[in-house]
Amino acid sequence: MAPGPTLLVLSRDRIHGFMTIRIVSLQRYPVKGLSPETLSSVTLTKGDYFPGDRLFAIENGPAGFEPENPQYQPKIKFLMLMRNESLARLRTRYIDSITTLFIEQGGREVARGDLSTPGGRLAIEAFFRRFMPKELRGPPKVLAAPEGFRFTDSRRGFVSLINLASVRELETMIGAPVDPLRFRGNIHVEGLKAWEEFDLVGQVLTAPSGLRLKVTKRIERCAATNVDPDTGIRDLEIPKSLMKAYGHFDCGIYAEVVGDGSLEAGGSLEREQAELAL
Repeated sequence: MAPGPTLLVLSRDRIHGFMTIRIVSLQRYPVKGLSPETLSSVTLTKGDYFPGDRLFAIENGPAGFEPENPQYQPKIKFLMLMRNESLARLRTRYIDSITTLFIEQGGREVARGDLSTPGGRLAIEAFFRRFMPKELRGPPKVLAAPEGFRFTDSRRGFVSLINLASVRELETMIGAPVDPLRFRGNIHVEGLKAWEEFDLVGQVLTAPSGLRLKVTKRIERCAATNVDPDTGIRDLEIPKSLMKAYGHFDCGIYAEVVGDGSLEAGGSLEREQAELAL
């Protein structure tokens, strides 16, 4: 009598190799186009954005944004690095508890304002009128994101992840250092091969806290990445280099939060993979 079929269950480690993704750093960008803030940990909520990220934007002349009916607006309507590289010379810090933005230039404070008050917003707007008058298309205006909305570059850009191995390979190809902060991502990770993050589109990443992130799409890069985030000098051609070497403009991935949980620098993510029966 011939033996019956054997059921072999392969774990994800056997199928894909051990894939623990290490979280190197966490960043938020409270004001679109301005500098990042490093976080030690963060709690994410299903269906929501990365906490404290892109809460504000600075309108470069009238953009038609309506807080009562917020709609996605192209980033060219706001101050942003793609066209306003001088922004990289500023260091900013937003303190949530007092809703106040602090701006430093050359190591000294040059402006501060409580963004929850008209007077505080006017102080920040006055600074940008002095700082970059030739780059303004009209009066700069601080905009606050209404509940459930953020000033992201993508309509579904809830959380962004940057694979540091991909950045290192890009450095090798360009022949110059590439600061990962050029890509303005929320989560910098190690543990993937270069460009392996693209294989995660459509899959779910999990953290020990129970957090679940569904990877939705690759991130197409623009000329903002050409700007050195420390000096404000437009010194590289990142999108052009990506297309020349790899045939695309992409670096990093977007994800949606599909399960509540927390992340911390030094923590981990894993690819959620159902066991296969063969």
